[in-house]
Amino acid sequence: MNASLKILLSAYACEPKRGSEPGVGWHWAIELSRLGHEVWVLTRANNRQATEASFLQCPKPANLHFLYYDLPAGARWWKKGGRGVHLYYLLWQWGAYRFAKQENKRNHFDLVHHVTFVSVRQPSFMGNLGIPFIFGPVAGGERAPWRLRLGYGLRGFLLDALRDFANLLVRVDPFMRRNFKQASKIYATSEQTRALIPQKYRHKVFVQLGIDIGEEMMNKSTPVKLDRLEEKSKPLLVLYVGRFVYWKGMHLGLRAFAQLVASGVDARLTMVGKGPDKKRWQKLSAKLGIEGRIEWIPWVSREELSAIYAGHDIFLFPSLHDSGGMVVLEAMAHGLPVICLKLGGPGKIVNKSCGVVIETSYRTQNEIVKELASAFNFLINKQKYAQTSHGALHFSQRNQWISFLKSIYTKGKLPDIHNIT
Repeated sequence: MNASLKILLSAYACEPKRGSEPGVGWHWAIELSRLGHEVWVLTRANNRQATEASFLQCPKPANLHFLYYDLPAGARWWKKGGRGVHLYYLLWQWGAYRFAKQENKRNHFDLVHHVTFVSVRQPSFMGNLGIPFIFGPVAGGERAPWRLRLGYGLRGFLLDALRDFANLLVRVDPFMRRNFKQASKIYATSEQTRALIPQKYRHKVFVQLGIDIGEEMMNKSTPVKLDRLEEKSKPLLVLYVGRFVYWKGMHLGLRAFAQLVASGVDARLTMVGKGPDKKRWQKLSAKLGIEGRIEWIPWVSREELSAIYAGHDIFLFPSLHDSGGMVVLEAMAHGLPVICLKLGGPGKIVNKSCGVVIETSYRTQNEIVKELASAFNFLINKQKYAQTSHGALHFSQRNQWISFLKSIYTKGKLPDIHNIT
């Protein structure tokens, strides 16, 4: 067995029973402690209540420790609503580094690992600690094809263009350049993100998805239920889970669902989440004549979400630049075949064994919509559904992410200290 390491985990977002970034931070903390390492998690003070509550139900491992840091209360008000979150995050990272510097004097960590936020555009200052520094997996280099942005609306189109511009600045941003220089190893979620990192530092960049569904979802994995496809009185139940924002691609998904219904298939769509594009999508649904077939559900608890997954047949996730796609893994763990685009994390997770992946290169918006609609009809076939549902379960249970953790956290594969400056 490998000797245990003393790891400082920098996780701005880290919260139990949550998806997205908070879930990523939490899974890193739990899984590293399960590997037998001494883990100190440095996170925001507002995560303390949820963290401590979770350990009332399940005792905290003796080798897992939490350190809490936050900016003064007066600096937090303008973060609300997201209006100043990026500046707030930058200042938090600087303060967290100074806090970590004192903790390192007491605990003498073997290395520090930044895991959230996962954006390649936002720096960590943990490289200044003078110990091996791992950065990532980070994301953000994925781009939506221009042709598929036509359904965004003006606001979404401008925001995505602004995001493209911000990505161009990554190579010249002094904070990020120092970040890349100090890092012993950098993990990026895609080749597009890797390409944003200056060439001189690219030799230490490795492409790796950084998501895991967690044991709580794996324990609720459901067997394939083929009887649903044989009961003609029951409609086909399609599910989307995620934020209601333009780049999630539901301006394409809704049109594809409308084509499925127009073909004579009795189908229902459940939309779980919330976001600024909800009204826009609802207007589009009304225009397409499918508003009566859609149920809109706000965010629910992890337990409720698991039951929703189990009660549906197909997972629709046409995201245009999702770096990870944790909900895709969660759906697969419940035996749902997935329909997605060959973009970002979902495009790497899903293959023909567990769903349908739509190629987007040189395709128009209408062509993509038509292929999404065809994917529904492909999966309705009982034999294809059985194969892809079994394939989804099998893939989710392989737990490749844990193998990734084990591969980088062995004593013989520690980052080389000579890279630290």
